[in-house]
Amino acid sequence: MVVLVTGASGQLGQSLQFIAPNYPEITFHFFNSSELNITDLENCETIFAQIQPDFCINAAAYTAVDKAESEPEKAHSINVTGAQNLAKACKENNTVLLHISTDFVFDGNATKPYKEDDLPNPTGVYGQTKLDGERAIQEIWEKHFIIRTSWVYSQFGNNFMKTMLRLGSERASLSVVNDQIGTPTNAVDLAKVLIKISSSCHAVPKLRDVSASHYGIYNFSNEGQCSWYDFAKKIFEIHKIEIDLQPIPTSSYLTPAKRPSFSVLDKSKIKEVYGMEIKGWAESLETHNIF
Repeated sequence: MVVLVTGASGQLGQSLQFIAPNYPEITFHFFNSSELNITDLENCETIFAQIQPDFCINAAAYTAVDKAESEPEKAHSINVTGAQNLAKACKENNTVLLHISTDFVFDGNATKPYKEDDLPNPTGVYGQTKLDGERAIQEIWEKHFIIRTSWVYSQFGNNFMKTMLRLGSERASLSVVNDQIGTPTNAVDLAKVLIKISSSCHAVPKLRDVSASHYGIYNFSNEGQCSWYDFAKKIFEIHKIEIDLQPIPTSSYLTPAKRPSFSVLDKSKIKEVYGMEIKGWAESLETHNIF
C-alpha cells in the first residue's frame, strides 16, 4: 500500500510523519511544497507517475484565514487549482484522494452540529476557496474522501495551542474570545483517521472499486464542544501555567475574516461507517501532549 502525502511540512503532514513508523505495512512518500507544488499540474503528474500511489492524502492548503482576505488569488491557487490538479493526477493513476476541508464552508449560524449534507455558506475567502476545492474534486474524480475538520492543533507548525503556550510564557494576563463555539481537533487523531480510512478502503475485495467503498464527504473532529476561551483555559491548566485569563466577546477582537460563531461538526456518519470511537477534545489534548 503506497500513500503519497502533500504538505509534508504543515502540522498535519508532520503529524502523519510522526505516526508513520507505526504502520510498517504502508509505504509513505512525503512531499513539501518545494518538492511537489500542487498548483503545477505537470509537477503533480510527474510525481504521481514516479510514485504510482494507491492513495494521496492532500495535507497541503492555504490556511491563513485572515490573510486570505487580502490574498484571494493565492488562496484560490492552492485551495482550488491545487485540488483540481491533484484530482486530475489521481484520476490518471487510479489513486484514491483524501482531501482535508474545513468547518469554514459553513456560515456558523446553526444551533446544532453540522452534518455533511447541510448547505454550505462560507462567509470569507478561505471558506469559499475550500468549498470550491471540494466541488472541483467532486466534478473530476469520484474516488475521493473529503474530510471536513475544525480547530486543528498539534505539537507541530503554527496553531492556537502553541500560540497560547507562547503567550502564557510572555504575559501575566490574556483575553480570549468566548462566544465562538467549536471543537478542537488533535492533528494526530486526524492523521490516524486518514490512515484508517485508507487502510479500510485498501482492504475492500474489489480494490478501491467505487461500488464497494464509501467515498464522499465526512466530518471529523474530536468530541464535545467549547469556546476558544475554554480551549485556552484547558491548555494552561494542563501545562500548569498561571495566567489571568479573561473571556471577551468577538466584537472586542475584530479580524479581517468573519469567524463562524458555531461550527461544531456532527460525526455520526464517520463513526457509523468506520466504527470509530472518537476521543473528547479535552482528553485528547492531555493524551497527545508530548511537550
